[in-house]
Amino acid sequence: MKSNFNLDKFISDLQSFCNKTQTKSFEKGEIITTYLVNRRQVCILLEGSADLLRYDFNGNKTIVERFYRHAIFGEVFYQINTNNDLFVLAKENSKVIFFNYDIFDKKCKKNCDFHEKLLINLPNLILSKIEDLNFRIELLSKRTTREKLISYFSKQSENIFNKSFVLPLTLTDLADYLSVDRSAMMREISTLKEDGIIKKDGNKITMLID
Repeated sequence: MKSNFNLDKFISDLQSFCNKTQTKSFEKGEIITTYLVNRRQVCILLEGSADLLRYDFNGNKTIVERFYRHAIFGEVFYQINTNNDLFVLAKENSKVIFFNYDIFDKKCKKNCDFHEKLLINLPNLILSKIEDLNFRIELLSKRTTREKLISYFSKQSENIFNKSFVLPLTLTDLADYLSVDRSAMMREISTLKEDGIIKKDGNKITMLID
């Protein structure tokens, strides 16, 4: 099912046939959306990159997710929690299409037939999102910084079918993403190098184990 799903065509059809979508552009550092109100909103990143950020009462920042082209996000995927500020910030100039989850069961007047296709493609649309959330849960369940790093590095390697990859995050952002202390993380990266588990050349990581 997933292999037959063409997300580019889905997005093109969504923009062409549904009058309940909005496409907006955002500059680097601009807030794309917040998760403070349950609007059943779904967003697809068309261009650029963005971070889903959370700040706790003490001002500590966590990068919950990093979004790239074709990433799907929105508060429909998260339970609203007033104890944390949760928002999406553009990491570079970005373009996003917005629509409401209700369009899947409320046909618009412009092209009702298209909404039947929406219902058919709904499982495909959210499948990658479920996979991302499952990995995030698995990653945060790791007990040590070492385990989190190995899991994250392994995932990056698997994504491109290559043992060598360029870190998509700065080291500061990586620490925020893993919810670990940056200094402790840097020490652990050095230990992983000494133990022959990884090779690090600038922001390029090579996995030395299977």
